[in-house]
Amino acid sequence: SLNVKDLNGKHVFITGCDSGFGNLLAKQLDQRGFHVIAACLTEKGSRELLACTSLSLKTVILNLTDPSSIANAVEFVKQETDGEGLFGLVNNAGRATPMAPTDWMQIDDFHTILDVNLMGLIEITLKLLPLLKKAKGRVVNVASVMGRLAFLGGGYCLSKWGVEAFSDILRRDMQHFGVKVSIIEPGCFKTGVTSSEVIERDLLRLWNQLTPEVRESYGDKYFVECKAQRFSMKRLCDSDISKVTKCMEHALMAKYPRTRYGSGWDAKFFWLPLSYAPTLLSDMMLRMLLPTPAAIY
Repeated sequence: SLNVKDLNGKHVFITGCDSGFGNLLAKQLDQRGFHVIAACLTEKGSRELLACTSLSLKTVILNLTDPSSIANAVEFVKQETDGEGLFGLVNNAGRATPMAPTDWMQIDDFHTILDVNLMGLIEITLKLLPLLKKAKGRVVNVASVMGRLAFLGGGYCLSKWGVEAFSDILRRDMQHFGVKVSIIEPGCFKTGVTSSEVIERDLLRLWNQLTPEVRESYGDKYFVECKAQRFSMKRLCDSDISKVTKCMEHALMAKYPRTRYGSGWDAKFFWLPLSYAPTLLSDMMLRMLLPTPAAIY
């Protein structure tokens, strides 16, 4: 419950601030007196955030798949911090699609997610580490509790599992320099990442590009049930995203931040306990949640 003293005016850099967790966190930290540097993917997201925050909040356009965009954002942060160092880095930006069975995917589909969720996160973190070490700051990485179970096919869980591993390695390496690293593991929340329209559209794209043999092995019923499952998961998503941003705030402000934060009722009472269960049990439970391919019958 103890907080770090003299946080007013400290610089915090947040990625993925167009909407969702990053957008809300930027507003909350701005109200608390932090100097927030919010990275947005679009000019529209940047304008909308600037319109409802104080003059001390700054925005920068960041595309984590573009090395030159990352370099420009890092230079912007260096100029804004002006030798003081960076107190907080919140790696929130990410995407969920394509999300489908493994043999529906092409290698480019994996790159689409990994380049943002994992490789982009690693690159921006490495380039900002000197500033974080100077300020003995905090790194907050957004993973996923479902990533620990590899529940959903495609590159999403793969990328989030990678974020967990990178965070653990970084935490151990940076403890000698006073930099603390925390992992946020949200359950299912209503954000742009969990948009059923986007997920369904991408699922249809992958289904249409399958070979006849693969499509026959799954069957039309599987595709219909898969879409229905994504829709039912959307209905179960929690709309109160402040549960996640409160965890992010604690990771930044607490004198003794946690290593991991499970956010949401489903994370705490289902996904996290299941991740510690024997593999035989977790596999059986997860199989019950997913449709069965036609070739199994």
